[in-house]
Amino acid sequence: MTSILVESSSIAKLNAPTIHHSSSGLTIIAEQLPIEAVNLNLWLNVGSAIESDEINGMAHFLEHMVFKGTARLKSGDFEKQIEERGAVTNAATSQDYTHYYITTAPKDFADLAPLQMDVVLNASIPDDGFERERFVVLEEIRRSEDNARRRNYQRMTDLAFDKLPYRRQVLGPATVIENLAAQQMRDFHHHWYQPASMTAVAIGNLPVETLISVVEDSFNELGLRVRGQEPTRSQYNSESPFTEIVRQEYVDRSLQQARLTMIWRVPGLNNLSQTYALDVLANVLGHGRTSRLVQDLREGQGLVSSISASNMTYRHQGLFCVSAHLPVENLEIVEAAIVQHIQKLQAEFVTDSEMSRVRTQVANHFIFSNETPSDRSGLYGYYQSQIGSLEPAFNYPTHIQSLTTAELQAAAQTYLPTAAYGIVTVKPGE
Repeated sequence: MTSILVESSSIAKLNAPTIHHSSSGLTIIAEQLPIEAVNLNLWLNVGSAIESDEINGMAHFLEHMVFKGTARLKSGDFEKQIEERGAVTNAATSQDYTHYYITTAPKDFADLAPLQMDVVLNASIPDDGFERERFVVLEEIRRSEDNARRRNYQRMTDLAFDKLPYRRQVLGPATVIENLAAQQMRDFHHHWYQPASMTAVAIGNLPVETLISVVEDSFNELGLRVRGQEPTRSQYNSESPFTEIVRQEYVDRSLQQARLTMIWRVPGLNNLSQTYALDVLANVLGHGRTSRLVQDLREGQGLVSSISASNMTYRHQGLFCVSAHLPVENLEIVEAAIVQHIQKLQAEFVTDSEMSRVRTQVANHFIFSNETPSDRSGLYGYYQSQIGSLEPAFNYPTHIQSLTTAELQAAAQTYLPTAAYGIVTVKPGE
């Protein structure tokens, strides 16, 4: 067992967590923060990307079933004890991870942390609870299918990913969920929910030694079995960039305006250093009212009702996206205008005032996102679970500050070709 104090040279005063590697394989990150709360966030490298098509949606369904009891806790007991102490709990599943968290008063942490560890790692997944929760998940899928934004996201990922599993829905299709069996989920849980696959982050107003010991003792006292090494997961290569303009068009009768989404395949977390410049380019193009696309196409010409740019970063791949809501008759002219803006990024340096705005926003956002125990545990848990390092969590502002305008121009030239991209257009039906 080892514990390592991690301090970033750039912001040592703001962040100084301790990383503790338990003999069970569990990684524990702890930090004392002078706020009268403690957040425990359990991160597992389990999401829809590790599923097969035959069990697509299992990870999300399991997130629901974790709260249905253990050998020690009846269904509902965990939530009851959380609520009696005024604590809160929740969970989320994505393509690359699932995480569960509680926020408690410091005096209640030692009592509630073992309960959270128990429900996550010792979930019993009873047959009757499984059948009841199946209908809840199916209803969530139906609501998702009725959501225009989620439909558009799925259309985008269908075009973006030919081979990578990110085109797979996190919720899964109803036809798969309807046929899953409780024993399949118990096997899935036993295989993937292992200490070696988990990062436990405890942040709040208790000494670091106490935070670590409570988490580690919770594991040991519950008799949680060490199931072996972290499961082997499939290895994927990033998909090749588009070599031409690839178009997909849809009609959606629920829409009042058209939707336009342009996408480029770009580096992901497995090539993290290449993502920073793309983050800045997305900010310059389409973050906030002073960004180029918003100023030109919404505020200036009135061609769109909304427009934004984002650099979406998954473990194996990234997507650079420009999305707009607009009258259908403006689709062609807006696409051409977006292309012109990207060509300008490739031909000219980003201005000093734009660089100053981005640097200020990033620095302030970093400070704001470090204020609460839950903010900080999410930051640490994400980076430690996804890439095995906290360095990017600390030094993201430094990386952004160090970028030059020439590096931004080179990134635009390399990753955002204007003659090769994917584009999804959705027109309102009559």
